Amino acid sequence: MIADLRPEGTAPDWTLPQNWSAYTAQDHATWDTLFARQARLLPGRVADEFLAGLDILRLAKPGIPDFDELSERLMKATGWQVLAVPGLVPDDVFFDHLANRRFVAGNFIRRPDQLDYLSEPDVFHDVFGHVPLLANPVFADYMQAYGLGGQRANGLGAIRNLARLYWYTVEFGLVHSAQGLRVYGAGIVSSFSETRFALESDSPHRLGFDLRRIMRTPYRIDDFQQTYFVIDSFESLLETTLNTDFGPLYDNLADADDIAITAIEPHDRIVSNGVQTYHSGSFQAAAPRDGLDLSATKS
Repeated sequence: MIADLRPEGTAPDWTLPQNWSAYTAQDHATWDTLFARQARLLPGRVADEFLAGLDILRLAKPGIPDFDELSERLMKATGWQVLAVPGLVPDDVFFDHLANRRFVAGNFIRRPDQLDYLSEPDVFHDVFGHVPLLANPVFADYMQAYGLGGQRANGLGAIRNLARLYWYTVEFGLVHSAQGLRVYGAGIVSSFSETRFALESDSPHRLGFDLRRIMRTPYRIDDFQQTYFVIDSFESLLETTLNTDFGPLYDNLADADDIAITAIEPHDRIVSNGVQTYHSGSFQAAAPRDGLDLSATKS
């Protein structure tokens, strides 16, 4: 849950010093363990742009990244910077940061006994999961456009709709590539189990990206997703975002019912029609979810 009052010691924009020197050897070891596990898993499964971002930002360097050093490299690449926050921040604060090419990241890391589950985004999810794609100029522009759109949606009472766009792209998105489907959403790429589930399980639906459809589709906050949406490219995602007048879309959706999370609609572009066996209980005991409960999304 997002705190009602700004935590003591934070600036008016809810940021605070990362205090990198305060991380313990165990903290850095936890980062290294998580990084090594994903670094072995992701090649051949994650978008090439993500791997390029890891290299540009030198994230393979052992230990939790120093945000000042990370921001220096990121600023040279796309004009973004990474700022520390104590946890989730209010919508208006989050949107303002994105609109000004600032990404806020939790300055804490999970305990060693929490490698496979955490209730709130930590520095590994935020930095490893999100920041590499911010080194890609197209995705960096999309994130800024999302922040600007969030400021508008906040004034129109449409955060619920826009949060679904964030969830199904930034957090749990898939993308077509010449080599096949690839993951790019931070909630997937930072999760060992969901990386495999999102691509390899026959349980979830995988549908072509459709902005209106996404804004009518609920999502799971407690388990693997039952539906993933697949963009054609980051360029097409940005183009759709920039060329859509969201005001009339929100008006149109105001009286529209949600689409059941397991439903396939006649107009859907089906990439794969999931059998939904995982969520019927067939595999839950064998394949527990790891990752994050983002029940209070940043957007």
